[in-house]
Amino acid sequence: MSRLVVISNRVAVPEARGAAGAQGGLAGALNAALREKGGVWFGWSGQECARFTGTIDRQVSEDGVVTATIDLEPQDIEEYYNGYANSTLWPLFHYRIDLTEYEREYGKGYERVNDLFAESVRPLIEPGDVVWVHDYHFMPLGERLRQRGVRNRLGFFLHIPWPPANLFVSLPYHERLVRSLLCYDLLGFQNNVWLESFLHYCETQLGAEVDRETGEITYEGRSVIARAYPIGIDYEQFMEKGSCGEARQAQQRLESSTRHRTAMIGVDRLDYSKGLPERLDGIARFFERYPDRVRELVFVQIAPPSREDIGSYQNIRETLERKTGRINGVYADVDMTPIRYVNKGYPQEELFGLYRGAKIGLVTPLRDGMNLVAKEYVAAQDPDDPGVLILSRFAGAAEQMPDALLVNPHSSDELAHAIREALDMPLAERKARYTKLIETVRNDNVQRWTDNFIGHLRRI
Repeated sequence: MSRLVVISNRVAVPEARGAAGAQGGLAGALNAALREKGGVWFGWSGQECARFTGTIDRQVSEDGVVTATIDLEPQDIEEYYNGYANSTLWPLFHYRIDLTEYEREYGKGYERVNDLFAESVRPLIEPGDVVWVHDYHFMPLGERLRQRGVRNRLGFFLHIPWPPANLFVSLPYHERLVRSLLCYDLLGFQNNVWLESFLHYCETQLGAEVDRETGEITYEGRSVIARAYPIGIDYEQFMEKGSCGEARQAQQRLESSTRHRTAMIGVDRLDYSKGLPERLDGIARFFERYPDRVRELVFVQIAPPSREDIGSYQNIRETLERKTGRINGVYADVDMTPIRYVNKGYPQEELFGLYRGAKIGLVTPLRDGMNLVAKEYVAAQDPDDPGVLILSRFAGAAEQMPDALLVNPHSSDELAHAIREALDMPLAERKARYTKLIETVRNDNVQRWTDNFIGHLRRI
């Protein structure tokens, strides 16, 4: 069996500074893949160096995953990571053209770091290895590896949405970026909506030949396959966390502190794509419309900070704090606060307990590639008394989870109505919805995602 070489921006090295920020859906998925397949996970350490040397730090984790990381210079971090990746591509791919920054130096830094990665990882790739590159940070990396003589099977997976062509064409040199993607052998997207957006771009803007039945794209004599591979959670491992003492304690702490009120939970990185201000507006509308029900509900928003060096992220934090304070100021009482805003992260064991103790899960991003919180919330529920998932129809997960209460996160009225419906939903309906949702979460897990993508890549 050939090895797997995974390349991503960050690597979940426990000893690395800021490793907690690398944990979550992608880190858990890649760890699971490497545990099963063997190989190496290559990426940025998250640390700075005065001058790039190409020195690779190798480590082996407790579960046997080999990691290899490099440090980057401050200018590279500013232009490649804070700049092009997170101030240009991220907002654009989440349909926020109003926040997208088109800076020439950002683009140069992005190209430069992709060259550094290709040069550094090239000696680690052995004949027969399958190379799997992840996310928007490294769209040109396949082309750079081909230029350095790599003939291995190369796959690329995009974890975020692909925007419509009429938005994507606002990106300078957009054709060059997509042409570099076509150097991979297999391109993966989270769902059929993002896949169709990419195929439409290739057809209308590049003039490529597209076969929608097979996903084959033919351009300038070369063919690549593009398909949807919806990612899942590591279901068995996540369920094991629910049986530990930390999970039970977290559940008991939430339930005892809410004093017989219904707990509703949201767990999101502090990011404008997650729709957190709009979520609070929807909750405020619910309290406004149903003032007699204020004491029935307590909303817990867990929002660990991210990308704090970027101005738009500082703004979202200030907005959330202001809205939370305003709502609590209007509706709180001496013995009750309707919204609890927590600006830190929790380990998965505790999150499991918090999910289970919350009878409503509120997952309402304005745009999201998939959103694994929705799947974790469902997995953590008590089958005999499951909670209700309220899910944005603009999350990639909505395609797989139509039995959630699907909402338009931009509509405060729709969110308020969904909260009322979730509060009043009878047990029989909650069970019926849960039964269908948990089947998807259990079956379409990270192992299936990994096996489908890598298996297909090996067969090309």
